[in-house]
Amino acid sequence: MSDLPNCPECNSEYTYEDRGLFVCPECAHEWSTAEPSEPEEDGLVVRDANGNLLADGDTVTVIKDLKVKGASSSVKVGTKVRNIRLVEGDHDIDCKIDGFGAMKLKSEFVKKA
Repeated sequence: MSDLPNCPECNSEYTYEDRGLFVCPECAHEWSTAEPSEPEEDGLVVRDANGNLLADGDTVTVIKDLKVKGASSSVKVGTKVRNIRLVEGDHDIDCKIDGFGAMKLKSEFVKKA
């Protein structure tokens, strides 16, 4: 007798293993052979330029002059940005910068203050 589990979708006993996955030929459901891992941390994992973990509400410092589209000046090195909010996407920090207003930043251009 085989030690393969029944299909979790249709409970079929005719499952087989293929390249690290269990497959059910009756309903075509595939699932991982690995044990379910512990759930990931709730929320988004974002790190600054030094590898420090960032969280909502943190204060960060800009480490490079950043040109701002549509503005005549740029965000200067050393500008402190308070109360950041982490979001998904290419620019992963939402914030307000004095003199510029609402802005999105990339975490690679800031360090945790």
